[in-house]
Amino acid sequence: MFGRFLELGIATPDIAASVQFYERLGFRQLFAGDAWPHRYGVLSDGRIALGLHERAMPGPSVTFVLPDLVQARARLTAVNIELELAQLGEDRLHELRLRDPAGQPVTLLEARTFSPAASGTEGDSLCGYFTHLSLPQTDFKAARRFWERGGMVALPEVKHPYPHVPLTSDGLDLAFHRRRLSEAPLLVFDCDDLSRLRSQLRERGVAPSARLPRGIDQASCALIEAPEGTQLWSFGRL
Repeated sequence: MFGRFLELGIATPDIAASVQFYERLGFRQLFAGDAWPHRYGVLSDGRIALGLHERAMPGPSVTFVLPDLVQARARLTAVNIELELAQLGEDRLHELRLRDPAGQPVTLLEARTFSPAASGTEGDSLCGYFTHLSLPQTDFKAARRFWERGGMVALPEVKHPYPHVPLTSDGLDLAFHRRRLSEAPLLVFDCDDLSRLRSQLRERGVAPSARLPRGIDQASCALIEAPEGTQLWSFGRL
């Protein structure tokens, strides 16, 4: 129902600072079109695309491409999914925005806003292999119903490398974690060598955060916070 995953839409007050930060981590810029009136850039490690928007917007927003949003609007309201925003005028990119039961923003666009990476250019960032986006949730049952309507498939809860409920799809894997672990969404990576990651971060002037999610051993992971607040969480392989 939500379409194909496009990007994690992130608001930033200083797009240049955010772009430079992600490039230091090994993300690469993609070609972004002129669909938006504000400054906009996209970076990717080949598995997750980060759309940086220099404007005020709720986020980070899980963003999908879904053709014919006029019809999609009718389908969403028919299953009692409330829309927070519906911009369907002829003079701008069609956009719908909704929220999951915990308030996580979800954006549906009628068309792509950037070109995908060329074949053969994909590669991990310094953070490692991106595995999923983990969302804070209070009511796992309600969240599961919402995201399964959107096209996700929920799997049994797992305990490692942190307690979470995985959800899978063709374009993006998600997870739910308890708010007591972290109030923020987390970009989760699988890292081959945490010692090397920490060394490379020092060389590039990036300091890992000392404020880890509750109950997590510092030796098992590294948490990196981007200038605009996005959190990237790398775990060493067991």
